[in-house]
Amino acid sequence: MNEQDGQLIPRRNELLPAAVAGPGVAGAAGISPTAETPALLFQPQMDIYETDDGLVLYADLPGVTLDGLELQVQDKKLTLFGRIGQSADEIVQVLHQEYQSGHFFRSFILSDDVDHDRIEARLTNGVLRVSLPRAERAKPRRIEVAGS
Repeated sequence: MNEQDGQLIPRRNELLPAAVAGPGVAGAAGISPTAETPALLFQPQMDIYETDDGLVLYADLPGVTLDGLELQVQDKKLTLFGRIGQSADEIVQVLHQEYQSGHFFRSFILSDDVDHDRIEARLTNGVLRVSLPRAERAKPRRIEVAGS
């Protein structure tokens, strides 16, 4: 956030210029509705933090397994998609549910300042952590000035 006239205003991060595709988007990132991929997709809740080394994304994916998750980078686009399903033990009449199940999708356009080859991801206890390291050329550095 930046401060302007005593008010905090959101600051756009150039490492992650834009999020693309909204909830219920069909055909996003080359995903087309089929028998295996329904037309409506939901977007998992995400937090994005900036560190000295780049960005860290956290996605809330309760109940997701590694088999139900795919993360890919193609043409400067980071795409997260998969399925959160109910276990056989949970096939009962749902009276109240606060998290979604079904197919999910989230996509972000990455800037050239992200080192695409060093992106890492880890799923722990239903939380996906994606590290988007800043490319070396994008990190600020001090330049020594030599005298004559």
